[in-house]
Amino acid sequence: MAKHASTAVVRTATAALALAPPALLYQCGWFTAVDLSMDQVQAWVHQPLTTGFLALLVYVGAWLLWILLITAVTEHIHRYLATRLRWHFTLHLPGPLQALAATLLGTTTAVTTAALPATAHSPTATDTGLPAVTPPSADATIRDAAPYAPPPCSAPSGLGHTVSLSTTTDAVPTLETRNSESAVATPSALARDHIDTNLADRRPDRSVGVTAGDTLWDLAANHLGDPHRWQEIYKLNQGHEQANGYALTDPNEIHIGWVLALPARQAPPAATPQNAESPPPGSSGTTAPEANKTIQADPLPASPAPSVPESSPSPPNLEPSAPAGLADVDTPTPDTVTFDNRHDDKAGIMLPARGWISLGLAAAIASVATLLRLQRRRHARLTLPAAVSSPPQRFPMPQSLAPVDIIGTRHLSPSNSDRHRASPAVAAPIGIDADGTEIGLFHLPGPGIALHGDGAIPTARAILASVLTTTAAETATARPIVVTTADLIARLLPENALTVGLDPDNIAYDGERLIVLADTAAAITHAEEEMIGRRRLLDTFNAETILDLNTYTDHAETQPPYVLLIDSNPRHTPRLHAIATHHTTLDLHPVILGHHDGIPTLDISAEGTITSDEPHPVTRLSTLSAGDLAAVLAMLTDAAARPEPGHDIDLDPAPKHAVDQAATTEAAPLIPAQPSKAAAPVRLRVLGPVLIDADTGPVTTGMRSGSYTVLASLAVHPNGRTLDQLSADLHPDTDPSTAGKRIRTDISTIRRVLRAATGTEAMFVVYDPATSRYHLDPELIAVDLWQMLTTIEHANQAKDDTAALTALRKAAEWYRGDFADGGDHPWIGDHATTYRHQILSALARIAEITETDHPDQAVAALERALEFDPVNEELYQRIMRIHGRAGRPDAVRRTLRRLEQCLTELGDAEPSEATRRVAARQLQPTTAGDRR
Repeated sequence: MAKHASTAVVRTATAALALAPPALLYQCGWFTAVDLSMDQVQAWVHQPLTTGFLALLVYVGAWLLWILLITAVTEHIHRYLATRLRWHFTLHLPGPLQALAATLLGTTTAVTTAALPATAHSPTATDTGLPAVTPPSADATIRDAAPYAPPPCSAPSGLGHTVSLSTTTDAVPTLETRNSESAVATPSALARDHIDTNLADRRPDRSVGVTAGDTLWDLAANHLGDPHRWQEIYKLNQGHEQANGYALTDPNEIHIGWVLALPARQAPPAATPQNAESPPPGSSGTTAPEANKTIQADPLPASPAPSVPESSPSPPNLEPSAPAGLADVDTPTPDTVTFDNRHDDKAGIMLPARGWISLGLAAAIASVATLLRLQRRRHARLTLPAAVSSPPQRFPMPQSLAPVDIIGTRHLSPSNSDRHRASPAVAAPIGIDADGTEIGLFHLPGPGIALHGDGAIPTARAILASVLTTTAAETATARPIVVTTADLIARLLPENALTVGLDPDNIAYDGERLIVLADTAAAITHAEEEMIGRRRLLDTFNAETILDLNTYTDHAETQPPYVLLIDSNPRHTPRLHAIATHHTTLDLHPVILGHHDGIPTLDISAEGTITSDEPHPVTRLSTLSAGDLAAVLAMLTDAAARPEPGHDIDLDPAPKHAVDQAATTEAAPLIPAQPSKAAAPVRLRVLGPVLIDADTGPVTTGMRSGSYTVLASLAVHPNGRTLDQLSADLHPDTDPSTAGKRIRTDISTIRRVLRAATGTEAMFVVYDPATSRYHLDPELIAVDLWQMLTTIEHANQAKDDTAALTALRKAAEWYRGDFADGGDHPWIGDHATTYRHQILSALARIAEITETDHPDQAVAALERALEFDPVNEELYQRIMRIHGRAGRPDAVRRTLRRLEQCLTELGDAEPSEATRRVAARQLQPTTAGDRR
């Protein structure tokens, strides 16, 4: 009652002071100031302490005080209404006015309480001592649909929007959604003044998990009974690192999934009447909520927080080093893709081997990697019967170029949607301009470029790689030509490196795309001959430029871009200038190492940045190490289209359970035996895009992208994965401790979502303390991959062809596409190659069993295999052989033409000699008893 009496008296006195002047003026008439003459003003200046002057000062001062009082009352009323009505609009006074208003209100309170001694000694302060605190708006919520992005100094931008808090007053947190690069607010001095500094040393009484829509104000109101105690929660948790790697440094920014320590529910008595809202140190003792359905290795005495639901008992499941209460908390963290958080910026990629390449060059190298994968699939031999326990077939990509393959694939031209031809959007990308736009060598202004400085050699390597990888999957006539010298190529490649890709005469690269000559004079002579030949073509066909000539359709003289990569030599300056003069007309592009008069010279730092004083369109050039250039050349050699001997299915029988030479000796996991109709509450599909189904329907909401990848990793490792192994799978380039926290969050999300979908309290992802591994529970999750492999194994063990055929057809039904289709982690591609090979072998086995009695069924099985891998030559050979034995020569020819058209997508590749022999045998006239 004392508090209510004091509040009423103060408000009454304030209202009286505010309304008294207007009431007196209304009763006595309006006062008007007399007109002042200049003589009076001068007299007051010389003698200010006169009666008239003092009266005027009192008159003006009284009105100013009254105006300030009205301003303070207005602000106080606004705050009161905002507290009750949860207004969004905030009234902010200028700093000086706020100070004067607070002083005036404090003076009013002191005068009033001095007149009322009985209420002045009340144990609680009046509510006019501090401005009213405004709670967050009603519609302010924390959204977990978008991933949380940390401040710019902690993680790269471009990860979406961050969910943060903003104040409606200087002291209380509210919420808003803002970009990750927004400035982070700090609590005002007014709020800090009313926080007991001893709270920083207080041990928490209990903890609570942050859920969607929570603010510090709400947590204090719900769990402490007083929303004004949000300051205690902030001070108690300030600076404590949470599960997602970030800490509470701003009361306006809390994240879903954080576990915040709470002070004692009963607020201790105030230290002084003047600061009743400052809570003193709380009681000791630390408690934490139960890890949902998880027993910690070293549990602490705990009582569950009100916001964490109680869980039913579960089998012992000791999980490693997760903070109490974090086992099932969904913590939104940036879902980084491999290498993204360190190597990938907005314009390029930092390579581990001291290099930087633009995204355009990364896309060009990725296109060669894609072409090489397709070439390997083209020559892959099928195993009959299909091998079940096959390790992942590793793609021989150097570790230093792994981020190039992953990130570059995302920046391939979107027009290459058929996934068989992929090229960068810019031809010969060599760097970026000031805006981060990709710059191509063939579009540079001027007669060419000269490279000088510490980064000249690394840049020359990148230019060579860019030119050779450009249009690698296109027709041979469109691929650029590079002419260089033996001495220069030796400096670009590693010491004592083999000239991989050169022909036996050490003159030309495969297809004469890289021509290596003896010295600079020979290279310039070659360029002069090319210049003369191109000029004659232009004169013959009456064309202005080579680019115009290439658009003509009445000749076969297509001229690709020509790059001359040589050292600077003053002896050949006039000859080089003659070539450079025809740069645009004849599509000739000199690249000179060293300063050269008459050609723009770029001073390049070791990082590829341009340090020249003269302006140039390129601000940073790509750089490569010698080892990375050698790796690119080796990939080009393997991916190049050339006459292939191939394998003849009649003369070279399919291997029995053979493993591709590129495969490692990694032990194959034991596949859980799951029948084709496993009665499990959850069905996980990893063949094709990762999908989850429950009895109630597809599970499409609530799951994190990282959770899907965790499920895919556990599906290919039924024996389980340790936390470190999962971190290496999902976040190989992230700090292990941070990656481990993200993995725990992903697993917690899996459990939470699947529990909600099934209405059970099961674990689904089980932790085995004996092996420190997480694994999927085969009794609760049916995996299509396991079911496919189990069915193939049953077919291999079948005693007759009928049983084997039934099992193989069931296995084929499980395969809906490449493993984890859409994932770009390297290990996903490795496993996808293995499982694709297994299903192709299973379908080929179906054709082998049925081709004698049911040739059409055999062809149908092989045609379905071609849907999964349209470049495998062995499949075409088997189809042609079936058509030939059935006396269908036209079908044989159509199949061969179909293969020819498909291989055209692989850089003008052609069917192997063995495939043509198979087709020729089926087209030869034979008797019924002599068919093969």
